Amino acid sequence: MCGIVGIVASEPVNQQIYDSLLLLQHRGQDSTGIATVDGSSLHIVKTKGQVRESYRTRDMRSLLGNIGLGHVRYATRGSAATEQEAQPFYVNAPYGIILVHNGNLVNTRELTAALRGVDRRHLNTDSDTELLLNVLANELQKTASEEELTADAVFDAVSIVHKRVEGSYATIALIAGYGLLAFRDPHGIRPLILGRRTAENGQDEWVVASESLVLESGGFEIVRDVEPGEAIFIDQQGKLQSRQCADGTAEYAPCAFEYVYLSRPDSVVNGISVYDARLRLGDKLAEEIARHIDPSEIDVVMPIPDSARPSAMQVARKLGVEYREGFFKNRYVGRTFIMPGQALRKKSVRQKLHAMEVEFEGKTVCIVDDSIVRGTTSKEIVDMARAAGAARVIFASAAPPVVWPHVYGINISTRDELIAHGRTYEEIAEFIGADLLVYQTVEGMNEAILEGQDRFTTLEQACFTGNYITGGVTAEYLDWLEANQTS
Repeated sequence: MCGIVGIVASEPVNQQIYDSLLLLQHRGQDSTGIATVDGSSLHIVKTKGQVRESYRTRDMRSLLGNIGLGHVRYATRGSAATEQEAQPFYVNAPYGIILVHNGNLVNTRELTAALRGVDRRHLNTDSDTELLLNVLANELQKTASEEELTADAVFDAVSIVHKRVEGSYATIALIAGYGLLAFRDPHGIRPLILGRRTAENGQDEWVVASESLVLESGGFEIVRDVEPGEAIFIDQQGKLQSRQCADGTAEYAPCAFEYVYLSRPDSVVNGISVYDARLRLGDKLAEEIARHIDPSEIDVVMPIPDSARPSAMQVARKLGVEYREGFFKNRYVGRTFIMPGQALRKKSVRQKLHAMEVEFEGKTVCIVDDSIVRGTTSKEIVDMARAAGAARVIFASAAPPVVWPHVYGINISTRDELIAHGRTYEEIAEFIGADLLVYQTVEGMNEAILEGQDRFTTLEQACFTGNYITGGVTAEYLDWLEANQTS
């Protein structure tokens, strides 16, 4: 999971990219990068850490040009500690290309072998983004036979990328001297949305970003989502061209975790309000809770802030139970789910949350979280509730049990680290210390997220079901992934 943005404007875009990345910071805190193009000159600044602490005045002054892109990284492939793997990535041929990518490729072994052994391209890191960039560059080298690069040549190259690459990818690239390219994998697993505004000189200005809140904050009108398999090319004068570059056989299946946890509630992703989807998840979860316990036995419902708040509010409303905020959040600690390493995640939970005794003392408390992945955070939270005086603790997850690795852009790579893999609900409840554990059902999650729209009828939800929608994800691949990638 990462956050990406690209802007084509009639004035310098460095500050606009920076402001956009601040809005996308929740999608990645390991590293960040900004690149701009000024005529045929490319400029890049990238570093470890969060946006606000990473860029100095001298950095911003060096980012010249009216076209640019930016990235915030949550490491899902390679190493979070390696500054070399911070995005964007750059190759000098053909033309000079800079690229950022949100998602995960699953045929990295095959691509690495082909790029080195057949295409004769050097790879300097273990990042799948560098693989994607080199595949694009290699194919663009073949399709761009004319002296001037055309949009058709770019689209032809993307078509071949779709054939060679398997996995999830929302991608933005700068091509020196020509413009900005954005494209999305044929299943549309990771989000990418297009916006437009009119500059004072009458020129169209464009933005593509991971979430709609970037568009709204920047004064852009939402045009539409970039379609699965589609490529969009915007030249330096702001002229936009697009083409469907996939063969049309892939099923549109956005990632369910965007609605459960990843996206901000004030975003619209794939035409669905994230906030509304989380409210509906709460409605479905309330029905499930009522099947396991008489709601009159529950004194209060409270969320784990912040992503579980809408669902918890609906749980309380549907069950007719008082809603209370029992956990106070330290805003200066990052999201524990996306911190690298179990030890750091565990330590940061207590730094991030504090339980207020007045809301727990002697009560039966129903705690609602967006999901339970490793169980680390859940166990710490239940311990805090007990220490604050809770008589009974019911723990409810707005998402179904996570029992399979997530290979499309979330760092859930091994089955052994998943608390729900191979355990009963009772065993999980005992592990986290809850008196009762209630999970959302897969059917309830699908109904809640998909309600009210007809653009797609399924979600990418392999971490809940084990059914992977792209090629390349076999039992052998999962075994290899577990042996070579740890969270």
